[in-house]
Amino acid sequence: MILRGEGMRVKQISLFLENKSGRLAEVTRLLGTNDINIRALSIADTTDFGILRMIVSNPDEALKVLKEGGFTVSMTDVIAVEVADQPGGLGAVLQVLQDNGINIEYLYAFLEKSSNDALVVLRVEQIDEAINILQAKGINTLKGEDVYSL
Repeated sequence: MILRGEGMRVKQISLFLENKSGRLAEVTRLLGTNDINIRALSIADTTDFGILRMIVSNPDEALKVLKEGGFTVSMTDVIAVEVADQPGGLGAVLQVLQDNGINIEYLYAFLEKSSNDALVVLRVEQIDEAINILQAKGINTLKGEDVYSL
């Protein structure tokens, strides 16, 4: 049985960071002391601040401890997909979304691989529609619980 839509969403932690020395170390230290493992991350920065996006082993607890630690943090739903780890693999997945009018806001890759595939995190506006389209084309989307435990 293939799960669709809601069950295939992955929770991502998004964190506003001032662009000053030690802030990223402080985040990772706080997560580490609370036994929360970072599975994937991406940082988009400007001169004054950055947005740290993370997939972690326990997103609900991460949200709580980071808020308690004084950080500006939110949770966003994203999609984790398996992409053939070969030239054109990512392009094939992105083409499916383009052909169906799904705009990608951003993406980043996992550090770990599942079987012979790479894992990629995608943020799109029409998340349930994108999941259904990807699955209909035979592209594997992972459940949050499976991603958090990688």
